[in-house]
This record gives sequence, C-alpha cells and structure tokens, in this order.
Amino acid sequence: MEDIPQSLKQRLHRYGQEHVLAGWDSLSDSERRALLAQLEAIDFDLLHQLFTQQGQTFHLPDPERITPLPRVTLDPSDLHLRRRGEEALRRGEVAVLIVAGGQGSRLGFVLPKGMFPIGPVSQKTLFQVHAEKVLALRRRYGAAIPLLIMTSPATDDTTRAFFADQRFFGLPPSDVFFFCQGTMPALDIATGRLLLEKPGRIFTSPDGHGGTLAALRASGLLHRLRDDGIRHVFYFQVDNPLVRVADPLFLGHHLAQRAEVSSKVVAKNGPTDTLGNFLLVDGRCTIIEYSDLPETLARQTDAQGRLRLWAGNPAIHIFDLDFLERMSQEAANLPFHVARKKVPCLDASGQWMEPTTENALKFERFIFDVLPRAERWTAVETTRATEFVPLKRETGPESPPAVQQALSNLFGGWLKEAGVAVPRRPDGDVAVPVEISPLFALDADELRAKLPRWLTVEGALYLE
Repeated sequence: MEDIPQSLKQRLHRYGQEHVLAGWDSLSDSERRALLAQLEAIDFDLLHQLFTQQGQTFHLPDPERITPLPRVTLDPSDLHLRRRGEEALRRGEVAVLIVAGGQGSRLGFVLPKGMFPIGPVSQKTLFQVHAEKVLALRRRYGAAIPLLIMTSPATDDTTRAFFADQRFFGLPPSDVFFFCQGTMPALDIATGRLLLEKPGRIFTSPDGHGGTLAALRASGLLHRLRDDGIRHVFYFQVDNPLVRVADPLFLGHHLAQRAEVSSKVVAKNGPTDTLGNFLLVDGRCTIIEYSDLPETLARQTDAQGRLRLWAGNPAIHIFDLDFLERMSQEAANLPFHVARKKVPCLDASGQWMEPTTENALKFERFIFDVLPRAERWTAVETTRATEFVPLKRETGPESPPAVQQALSNLFGGWLKEAGVAVPRRPDGDVAVPVEISPLFALDADELRAKLPRWLTVEGALYLE
C-alpha cells in the first residue's frame, strides 16, 4: 500500500492543501500512486505566487512606447518571393505544426475540436482539411513535410486513434508526430485551494499554446526536426480551416527578411474586437490581449479616421527552428496569464457541483509572448475572408454555419476567378454549399488550370 511521503505532507500543510488527501483510505493503490505523482509534479510555490498576484492588473507599457504595426501586404504576383518559398518547400526545410489540444465543449462537442465536421458539403473534419493541405503540398513540391500535432492529456489518445483509424489521411505515418502539452492545476478563486475532479484526482487544464515550446523540447522533436533538415516551422491553430498552410509567398517573404518569426495579421473589426492586438513596443513586435488594452488606446484613430492599433492576431506564424530551440530553453520564463472560469468539481464536503459563477483560476502561457524576443521579425496583413474564420462556439459569427459559409465564399471566389458562375444572395454570400478539396486544388490558380469556363454551378458542389 502506498504511503504519503512525510516531505509531501509538510508541503501540503505549508500551502494549506491538505484537503487533496481526503478519502485517501478509500483509494486503490493505483489511484494513490496517480495522486502522489500529480502532487509531486506540482510547483506549490509557483501556484501560491500566482494566486496571491491574481489581482495585479497587466502592466501596460507607457503609451508613448506603443506605436502601430506598419501595414505590409504581399503582392500575389511577386514571383521572386513565391519561388523562394517554393524552393524551401522542395528542399524539405518546412514542417507544419497544428495546435490541437482543445476540446469542442463550446461547440457542444465532446471530442477533440479537430474532429469536428466542418466541410460545407463533405463534412470533412478540421483534422482532415488540414492534413489534406499538407498532403497536397507534399505532392506539389515532391518533398516530405512533417506534420506536428500538439495535443493535450484530454485529447491525446483520441486524436492518435482518430488519425490511425483514418489512415493518417494519406500521409505517411512516419511523418506525423504527436506531442502532448503540459497542464496546470486550477485553483479555487476564493481560497487558492486545489480543485478535485474526483476523490484522488486533481483538476488540471492545458497550459496554453505557450506550452508548445516546453512540449516540443520534452518530446525530442526539436532535435528530430533539425536532424531531418527542417529549418522553418509553420504554426497555426486547429480551429481555422481557411488558413493557407505553408503559404509559399509568406514563406518567401520570411526568408527574404531573414526573420526569426513572421506573423500574419488581420484588420480588427473595431476597437472592441476580441483578437489580440499586434503593435510595437519600443520598436519590437508585441501582442497585447484585447482585455489588457485600455479603451482609450483601443479607440484611438489616425488622421484618416482608421483605428490606430488596427492589427489583430489570427495565430498564424512561421518560426525559425533556431529561434524555437532558443526559446524552448527559456520556456519556464514565459509569464502565466490568469483566466477566471467555471469549473465543475468536488465541493468542500466532497459533493459534485456545477458552478453557476466563476469559481476557478486557470493559468496559461501564450506563444506570442516570445515575439518581442525576436531580433528579426516581420508581420504581413491578410484578410479574414481568405484566411481567418475560427470555429469557436455553437452560434454567432464563429459558429459551424458561419465557418461553412466562409468556406463556400472562399471557394466561390476561386470559381469566379476561373470564370465559373456561382449563384449568390443579395448580401454577396455564395447561395449554395461549395467545397473544393485541397487534393483537387490548393488555390485559385490551380483550380483555374483545371476547370472549363463553361461550367456552371446551380446546386451544392464538391470537387475532389
């Protein structure tokens, strides 16, 4: 039978966390071992510090240090940049990384979000849409493009099983790598006590997309990528099916600028847009969360009446591998961001409760906190219509119907460029579901080369 180490008892007493041992005598040996492993891994001093500092507001830089991000757009006809990116792809220097640790709870979906069906006609999942883009790129450029998928403890097993069941969507299994991000315990918002999801089990949640750095290092993938000749990692989040994966024009710009990090940005919809704000602090690329930006700054306009701090963060980046390796050594120094959430858990009497108000503090690290550490960076503007409509919730502009409409609009635009008529509503939206598989065409140029101009679309259309 497992005993509780005296040193652990002392730590629990010092930090007022003895309640986690309630019901110890009724736990099985395996449950006791699991609880001890959880407790031994917790940095109680860090948790205590985070709890005591929860009321501290974000320290905003002096406003005079903050300047707008320059507006930079890329010319799609710039063959020099495009060819430079294509050459890197052909040399096998690019890997693709999908952040996919989240579950679809806000969508009313109990599985990993990447398994949500989003194809307007085919109902392909987010995972399939992204994987087929990578497969199409491999075929186009004749080179291996490793696909890295960051999971969380809640999604890892299911995600791995799903890819295996789907035969990795045609990708070589040896070029698909899963790695699991870390977790952080949540704390009671009033007392700072650890929350229990059941007797002998502490509630934890993923440590944020900033956990990518530590997880890559712990998995050994950074060394594996370097050994395989990878020099650049294209990063995005699983919930955005419009993303142009490893966009060669963007990649060519990144290379031409010798950037350590390159980011895409989108124009904010307004001063209260809930995207992170891309801006400059002392001339360095920085993101300040929308909730941390004072309204007086958020509403500032320029001489043309446009938002001064105009650039929002769609979470699309290229990281040089050297930079990732350097930042992974400093991952523990990234700050934690605090979120107040409703977390179902055991109450003080050991009864299950579903809170109606925020009862917990969750702690996450964000990948964008490494941006100011880049000595060379670049940021280019893209549009929501062509590259950013995230799937977040059941209703509204980030719901499944809205994202599917955005996909149909994108593909309808490609068809129009190819000279193919597509029915539209008075508001300009494509009136029928339209879907083009990446395996049929990765972009409008490839589609134009394949379709006859006399083709017309009268109902739902799916091309694969």
